[in-house]
Amino acid sequence: MKKYTLKEVEKAFNIPVRMVTFLIRRGLIDPILEGGKILIPDIEIQKYLDLPVPERKKHHNSYLKTLGPGIITGAADDDCSGVVTYTQVGAQFGLAHSFLAVYLVPMMSAVQETCARIGIVTGNGLAGTIKKHYGKNILIFLIGLLVIANTVNIGADIGAMASALGLLLPINYVSAMFLITAIFIFSSLVFPYHKYARILKFLTLSLLAYIITGIMVGTDWLQILKSIAIPQIVISSSFFAAVVAVMGTTISPYLFFWQASEELEEERERRTLSDHREVVLKREIKEMRKDTYTGMIIANIVFLFIVITAASVLHNNGITSIETAKDAALALRPLAGDFAYLLFTMGILGVGLLAVPVLAGSSAYAVSELYGWKEGLSKRFNQAKGFYGIIIASLLIGLLINFIGINPMKALYYTAILNGLISPILMFFIFHIGRNKKIMGNFTSPRWVNIWGTIGTLIMSAAAVLMLILFFAK
Repeated sequence: MKKYTLKEVEKAFNIPVRMVTFLIRRGLIDPILEGGKILIPDIEIQKYLDLPVPERKKHHNSYLKTLGPGIITGAADDDCSGVVTYTQVGAQFGLAHSFLAVYLVPMMSAVQETCARIGIVTGNGLAGTIKKHYGKNILIFLIGLLVIANTVNIGADIGAMASALGLLLPINYVSAMFLITAIFIFSSLVFPYHKYARILKFLTLSLLAYIITGIMVGTDWLQILKSIAIPQIVISSSFFAAVVAVMGTTISPYLFFWQASEELEEERERRTLSDHREVVLKREIKEMRKDTYTGMIIANIVFLFIVITAASVLHNNGITSIETAKDAALALRPLAGDFAYLLFTMGILGVGLLAVPVLAGSSAYAVSELYGWKEGLSKRFNQAKGFYGIIIASLLIGLLINFIGINPMKALYYTAILNGLISPILMFFIFHIGRNKKIMGNFTSPRWVNIWGTIGTLIMSAAAVLMLILFFAK
């Protein structure tokens, strides 16, 4: 009997390491543990390969849904709210906030890794874990704020997408909003999760539009490097409001709930693996970490290029206020050319298609875990009516926000500030859980994650306090 390491299985049989660990968790392959390493007997691999093709395809499709939560989370971070916030900040302050694109990466990575780790290890989403160990009352308050912020975000994203669609096609604004909302509801109800996730992963490519636009507008890269290396801090309430808004739309509460729950999606049918489970989970966490860091780096590169674009094209030409995503796109046209305008506009559509399902889904996961409802995008509507009901209600209320006279873009900016106030509270619980051996067992967060998590929590708290002090001191 020949035995293979996970890497050797990948090389010899063209089965990715992460899929092998998935098959072990599902009980389809029975490994051997020798010297702390997992070895796979050739007979076990052959047993899997001898399964009927339809059955192997079914397991492969189940495996596909385990890929990409970190990348999707990072890409969804740059939703229409993010685009508007970053554009407004770049137009108003130039490159002054560009340093955050670098310094936020380890903080974002720390919080999202901990959320993912909680989902993988505990078998619960973030809301379920907080409820189990800290009680329901604090969770009701936090989830209430989360759902309000998410719904406003959804409404503004739908409005921004409708405006962008109107710039590209001869379609009425109201009709475009109804069409976009109908597409979201239809896709969430009809597409199986692995197909839905595949679409979301494909949409992450839309973020390239902002990187290409930033390169096209022509910039002083030496000045950009200086602004990143030497932060330009201005002591004013508006400056710190912008810091809180950027941090709130970058380290957003809805992403905490989404990432933990999406990592949980892949664990739905996990079996107890006795002495194998610990080794398999170590491998799973390692793979999750690559996924998460990739997503966070992508999110911050896009943030940086949107600020560069706004600073170079808008701020440097005296345009310091942007009311809507449409305004941002139209302002680019005479100053940066038709192609830059087209890319920016298509980017708004792409990130909206990516982010709105994440926003609605994070509300649904949080509320469902709070009340103990069946939940998950892998379930059908009749299996999780409450979960899908929250998604549909969030989309419909978001749509209606555009008809009640609230300026959705201003609401987005203030919602980003609200997120910046909520995030430090949630981060306190997240990192407390991450380092709690009673909850996480042998899978507590590493020291560097706890250090950066503490730094991120303190900085976000300090920025929020300074903003409030300076605002009321006027």
